[in-house]
This record gives sequence, C-alpha cells and structure tokens, in this order.
Amino acid sequence: MEPPKIILRSAALRLIEARQRDAVPALMERAGAAAARLARELINGSALPPLVVAGPGNNGGDALVAARLLRQSGLDPVVVAARDSAKRPADARAAQEAWIAAGGVLHDDIPDARFSLAIDGLLGIGATGQAARPLAGRLAQGVAKINELDCPVLALDVPSGLDADTGRVLGIAVRASHTLSFIALKPGLLTLDGPDHCGAIAVDALGLPLDSSQNPDAGLSVAPALFAEQLKPRRRNSHKGSFGSAGIIGGAPGMAGAALLAARAALHLGAGRVYLGMLQNLAVDLAQPELMLRSPGEVFESATCLAVGPGLGLSAAAAELTRRAIAAPLPLLLDADALNLLAAHPALARSLAKRAAPALLTPHPAEAARLLGCTIDAIQDDRIGAALNLARRMNAGVVLKGCGSVIAFADGRWFINTSGNPGLAGAGSGDVLTGMAAALLAQDWPAERALLAAVHLHGLAAEALAAAGEGPIGLSASELPAHARRLLNGWSHA
Repeated sequence: MEPPKIILRSAALRLIEARQRDAVPALMERAGAAAARLARELINGSALPPLVVAGPGNNGGDALVAARLLRQSGLDPVVVAARDSAKRPADARAAQEAWIAAGGVLHDDIPDARFSLAIDGLLGIGATGQAARPLAGRLAQGVAKINELDCPVLALDVPSGLDADTGRVLGIAVRASHTLSFIALKPGLLTLDGPDHCGAIAVDALGLPLDSSQNPDAGLSVAPALFAEQLKPRRRNSHKGSFGSAGIIGGAPGMAGAALLAARAALHLGAGRVYLGMLQNLAVDLAQPELMLRSPGEVFESATCLAVGPGLGLSAAAAELTRRAIAAPLPLLLDADALNLLAAHPALARSLAKRAAPALLTPHPAEAARLLGCTIDAIQDDRIGAALNLARRMNAGVVLKGCGSVIAFADGRWFINTSGNPGLAGAGSGDVLTGMAAALLAQDWPAERALLAAVHLHGLAAEALAAAGEGPIGLSASELPAHARRLLNGWSHA
C-alpha cells in the first residue's frame, strides 16, 4: 500500500532550509534541476519556447536555475525578472548572475507570444502566514497574465498567491496545471482553495531524508497504510455479534432521512447490527429492513458504539440524549445537531472533554465556528489550527470537513485527506460519513483508524462514482455506501 506523505508548514520548511544552508550542491541548484527535469517532460518536444517568470526571492532563484539548465539542454527560455539583482537574497542573486553569464536575457514583462510552458517562480512559500496580504501591483498583474496564457503552467513549490499553510488565495493566485513541491507537501496545496489552483502535484525531496518523527509539527496525507492493520479477511467462523452493534441516534420529525442515511451506511460498512433510535416514530425502513428500529433510549442498552446527531434537532430531548451518550462508556461519534448542542450547552462540552472512552467529532466549518466561538472565515483561514484547537479542547478526534478535510487529534497529530470530489458537497453526505465511521467503531477499530479510514473511503467512493460517469454532478449521498463497501472488501482481501 502507498505510504502516507509528509506535509510541512512553512515554519518547519524554513528551519530545514536554514540547516541546509551549506549543503553541496545548494538546495536552490537542486530545486532548479528538479524543475528543469519536469519542465522538459511537460514541454515534450514543442518548438515553442518556455516562459520563466522569476520573482524577487528564493522562489525566483529556483526558476532562474531552471532557466539556465533548460538553456543548456538546447531550449531557449524567455525569462521575465527584475533586473536589480541587489534586492535578491544571496543565492537568488547568484542564480541571476549565472543566468546572465550563460548568455541569458531578462525581460521586464511577459511578451505577447505563445509558449510551450510557463514556469511560475514568482513567490512560492513567500506569500504565507497571517501577515500575508493580497497581491497587488506588478505581482498581481503578473499572476493575471500567467493565468491568461494558453499553455501548461508549472508552479514551483506553491502557485503564486496561494498561502502555503492554509490554501487561502491572497486576492489572486496562479492556476497551475502542475505544481512541483520541494522537500515535502505543503498544507495549502491540499486544502481549501489549493486543489483548484495546483493541478497535478509532484514532490521532490531534493535529496533530503525526511522523517515525520523528526518533525513534530509535520502532518501526513491519509493513505490506507495508516489503517492497514485493520484490513483483514473475516474469519469463516463468525456471527453477527462478531462485528459489533452500531447505535445511531437522531431523526427528529421532518429529519428522518439523515438518520436513515447514517444507519444504512453503517450496515453497508459491516456493522453486525445497526440499532436506529429515531425521535420520529418509524416502524420499519422498507428500503433497508435489516435495520433494527428502536426508541432512542433502547439503543443505549444494545449498542457497542454510538453515533449521535444526524437529524437530531435541538430540542430538550435531543440535548438529554446527547448528555446520555457522552456519559456512556462507549466509543462515541458526534455530528450535526449534536455538535450544535455542544456549542449551545457548555456543560456538555465540559463533560465530553473529561470522558475516558474515545470520542470523534465531524464538524463542517460552520459547526466548528460555533464550537470555537469564532467566524467561519476564521476557521477557513487556518483549517489545521482550528481542527487542532477543537481536538485539544474537546479531547477528541476531529475531522474538519471540506475540500481537503483536516483530521486532528488531541495529542497534536494532524492529517489531510486528499480523496473526494465536489459530489460530496450535497445533502446527506456527512450523515453517510457518520454511519461509515460508526460501523468501523462497532467492529472494534481504534477510533483514530476508524476516523481516518471512514474519511478516506468516503472520498474514494465519490471518486469511483465520478469515474463511472455518475458524478460529481448529481451524485447523491445514498449512492456512496455501496461503493465504499466494494473498496473496503477489496482492501481486506488483497
């Protein structure tokens, strides 16, 4: 199975770069060489010249090294860069001088011409952090011109104008067809607006041995290797009690569908029994008669794990059920209205933080904002920080849903999931995720692995539907569980 990939924020990257200041060859030479290799592949024999746009910092230095190496290989790149090398950092200044010494020319602006490829070396991780401001002036104009070009665009490290740590667009950002990330992945490539600007992502570690254990701030991309220990064929000598009993509580009048979606997903992902406790009285689910419909109170007597929230509502009865669930010594997942009740009743949140049994929370940005008492914009401006803050405050595993869902745990570990597509942005999708995670909890998966696997499978199921021509437009949440089941069985019997 493909291992997870290391993700580093800009502060950790700058520390690594500082330690490698005397490396031979220099990191800038390595980065430029990696960029030139990929550029030649993308140019693919085109007779048109490549365009290299080099900014004033080290990202521009990487681009200038790439330009020099492309020239040495017989290509004739058009290089746009400021002529005043004195304002560049030392390594970038040396790269510019080497370009000129090799016979290269600097242009002040992008000419009106056709190119085989455009290399974006304007900013890289330079536009990152809380102090980062929207691009303006010549930088913004340069990004706009790159976006108007009719050719592939290769961004070096990060598309210019994209915050490498958060995925925020700083007013305007390059829309690259390809991004070459140096040393490690950056969070901003994978979450929020990043995936809409990065295109195909490649990583070149520049010859540096990376180990997430040596980088305490490092995150990981979600991959099946993280939960491979749970992926085993079932014993032939099994019965329904071997696979646990998932208890789903929700479904207030007018919102029965949410609870039904969660319960059906739990059944498809292998829970031995699924007890569905609905506030709205329902005798049987004719579409899925295997579900065991009970009163909410009866679910507490039978379940081996609990998932509370889909369609729960905000009534006093809903708050009492959430209180009972938090007090129960069972693995617990809280979603939807259960999260809103946590935000509205601080006593519930305090009780959650003190419980010994594992807890998982699955908020979307608006729910996370309510829980943390801030705005949605504040959540989206730092998705990793928000997820970590919530995980620590609630003593829980948290998935902050959205493009590039962020998964965080109370001990400070964090992950970004890269599976999925816009088909998941529809009603009921989160309820299905709740049921999938509950099924894995019922089967005695450790809570961390259950959350990582459910989020990843949820996204892969959407991708499978899209690959079959059944999404992302018009993809419905009820289509996801069958595809997730097929993937889980494939992994377990590989």
